[in-house]
Amino acid sequence: MKHTEDPEEQRDLMEESEESEELSEVEEESEELSEMEEESEELSEVKEEHHVKPGEKPLSRSKTKKTFLKKRRAKKSFTCTQCGNSFARKDGLERHLRIHTGEKPFSCDQCGKSFSDTYHLDVHMRIHTGEKPFKCDQCGKDFSQSSNLKEHMRIHTGEKPFSCDQCGKTFLRPSELKTHLAVHTKEKPHSCSVCGKSFSLRQTLHAHEKIHTGVKEYMCFECGKTFTEANSLKLHQRIHTGEKPYKCSHCDKRFSRSSQLRSHEMIHTGEKPHTCDQCGQSFAFKSPLKIHMMIHTGEKPFNCDKCGKDFRRSSHLKGHMRIHTGEKPFSCDQCGKTFVCASDLKTHLAVHTKEKPHSCSVCGKSFSLRQHLHRHEKTHTGVREYLCFECEKTFITATSLKKHQRIHTGEKPYKCSHCDKKFSQSRSLKTHERIHTGGKPYTCDQCGKSFSFQTHLKRHMKIHAVEKPHHLSLKSRRTARKHLEGEDRESASDPEPAE
Repeated sequence: MKHTEDPEEQRDLMEESEESEELSEVEEESEELSEMEEESEELSEVKEEHHVKPGEKPLSRSKTKKTFLKKRRAKKSFTCTQCGNSFARKDGLERHLRIHTGEKPFSCDQCGKSFSDTYHLDVHMRIHTGEKPFKCDQCGKDFSQSSNLKEHMRIHTGEKPFSCDQCGKTFLRPSELKTHLAVHTKEKPHSCSVCGKSFSLRQTLHAHEKIHTGVKEYMCFECGKTFTEANSLKLHQRIHTGEKPYKCSHCDKRFSRSSQLRSHEMIHTGEKPHTCDQCGQSFAFKSPLKIHMMIHTGEKPFNCDKCGKDFRRSSHLKGHMRIHTGEKPFSCDQCGKTFVCASDLKTHLAVHTKEKPHSCSVCGKSFSLRQHLHRHEKTHTGVREYLCFECEKTFITATSLKKHQRIHTGEKPYKCSHCDKKFSQSRSLKTHERIHTGGKPYTCDQCGKSFSFQTHLKRHMKIHAVEKPHHLSLKSRRTARKHLEGEDRESASDPEPAE
């Protein structure tokens, strides 16, 4: 079983690694707090033992500390037999030994998750209670852990203390640097025992394994939806709260996810770092490049179980399945016409609005959709990036190539719902079906008569031209009348060729 890596999954996994890093920091803080308490108690003992008597000179701070450290080293009599680490108190050693034994005696009564000490359980409980005791004095954002606040403050200061020794790139978090280093090493030593997928980080593997186990321990109290990761719950909750913490530095637009902000900012910067080595086309993200490469390789991993047709994207397969089910979920609120896909509805709406806001800078031609403008502009540049591997003919758009390839494959995916006839193009099917339905979409603006085909309307228009003899010669008028006499008979015969 193979899972496709997508940017959203990668970002979620990165966030998971950040959580793991934060948990490590919490453990360090816990150890530090414990040590600070011990130090404070022992330092007080030293001061009490050396209480200044009248007429005596008090010990200096440095001497007090030296005495304290000497006493502390002498007191560290509890040693771990596993790793040799020493502790001043027995409970410190006991807590430490749980690292080796894996013992986690403290359980959460909400989700059952276990912890090695009460401190970590208390921190975890904030996920369920929503408690966030640490507040940013710059923007007012609240956090459940002091380490999270400390990390957040770097957004305001601009500090990126973690630097890659390979390329010099700097990062906000150590987890981001660790993830980045895999770019240089290419190592993925952690493999999933179920599907074999490999990961560069152990915590990324653990996050992935939950896909197979189905464990969803994080629940949204607003709607009851459950999640495998705390970060996924956090992102979801912004739907309810409306929180959009990520603001574009170029405009006032805000986003609920950092990935959405990064995508948006590329509109302003024009950055497209991922380039196709076959045709030179660039992309803002790696995943669109991977999908684009399938045009060159011919790879189509998604298969229709009804007709056997293959697709490059799962979304394309989903859209295609509606041909078989007859589902048309996208409806025009102006005329009620329904469509198989959202893009068809968007194109149709231009019929009502008549707007064409996108103009070609070369010839001035206007278009209702930006993608139509981009396609048109290629007629000026002469770029024909889509190549047919059968005959080496090149095309401006992927759609044109797709239609052309049906000449070689003989594929005719569009079947008439009234008879067994099939067509290679949808417009050919639409034209054919008018024979069965009697549809007459072409109307004469002179007399109101309607026709099934545009050629029949053009032929009909000659009647009105005959009525104005100065427009035609005698020979032309006779020819026109001859055509008109047989018009009704011809209309009943075979229609115009579909293709």
